[in-house]
Amino acid sequence: MNYAVIMAGGTGKRLWPLSREKRPKQVLKLLHGLTLLQDCFERLSPMFDKRNILILTNAGYVDLIRESSSGLPFDNVIAEPVVRDTAGAIGLAAAILSKYDPDATMVVVTADQLIEPKEVFQKAVKDALTFVNNNPDDMITFGIQPTFPSTQLGYIKLASVRKCPHCENKIYRVETFIEKPDDGTAKKYLATGKYLWNSGMFVWKARTILANIEKFLPGAVEPLRTIQRGWDSPNQKQILEEWFPKLPKISIDFGVMEKAKNVYAIKLDCRWLDIGSYAALADIISSDKDNNVVVAGQSRLLDCKNSIVVTEDKNHLIAAIGLDNIIIAHSPDATLICHADQANRLKELLDLIKQHNSEKFL
Repeated sequence: MNYAVIMAGGTGKRLWPLSREKRPKQVLKLLHGLTLLQDCFERLSPMFDKRNILILTNAGYVDLIRESSSGLPFDNVIAEPVVRDTAGAIGLAAAILSKYDPDATMVVVTADQLIEPKEVFQKAVKDALTFVNNNPDDMITFGIQPTFPSTQLGYIKLASVRKCPHCENKIYRVETFIEKPDDGTAKKYLATGKYLWNSGMFVWKARTILANIEKFLPGAVEPLRTIQRGWDSPNQKQILEEWFPKLPKISIDFGVMEKAKNVYAIKLDCRWLDIGSYAALADIISSDKDNNVVVAGQSRLLDCKNSIVVTEDKNHLIAAIGLDNIIIAHSPDATLICHADQANRLKELLDLIKQHNSEKFL
């Protein structure tokens, strides 16, 4: 059977103070009143029964994630007791699914991406499922057609095309995965047309990814098998809390995909955005005549331009005069005001806040 697994564990520090340690970016209502998680769920729901959609998130986010996923069975939101990156989370989901369905096929997506039009994504997912269900030892990743030479994303280099009957999309063999390049290298990648952005989304058989984890991350084998045996037992929570922290802390790309040989890709030629910063909002929210991006129920901007104004409080008025290239982000107990060119220093600011014993604002 086919299943969807949504990775929803990221904190989104670059969207502070809207996102917090106890309120991750995927539950922020930034997309026409929808959370990022709800938008992701809407893309998947036409293809999957709600009972076949799992969400993996940090233990501290479970209640928020459940509130943002109405209709999803209670136990389909799985809490990771500690952060162990994507290899651990994916291994956990695969171990659970394969316990009850040895032939389970997994579509792994993340909760913090914008993908439009959704029909392009849905056709690609259906083709990937067709391919994997007919070639159970192979794995599919989704690559994004680059629109500029990004130095903030990993890349996939494509090789030959493999035939796939009944697939609308071409299936490419993946030659290699590449870490974030410098500017000159990124420009060369864009010019060749053989490289795609790495989306971090995958399709594979649960048993196949577990076999690859066993091969390339042997330290994960005993924890995953122990968790699998204890799942749905009276000691499930205790076993998970004891053994999940023993998993290697590593991404699935670096730990497995860069080393595996049977990896293929489908090209997503669509609008795609990893919403991880305020600057990204300018790519998804229409600007006004002065190039201001406003996500607010109430705002009055006088002689402002090239600025970003954000609040989820529809009753809170943000008023400003004479701003140029400024970010204002309002939350109930903290407000960020900074020059857009300094937004990359948010981590420094959060460290400063922590040093002054103000953890309640983190």
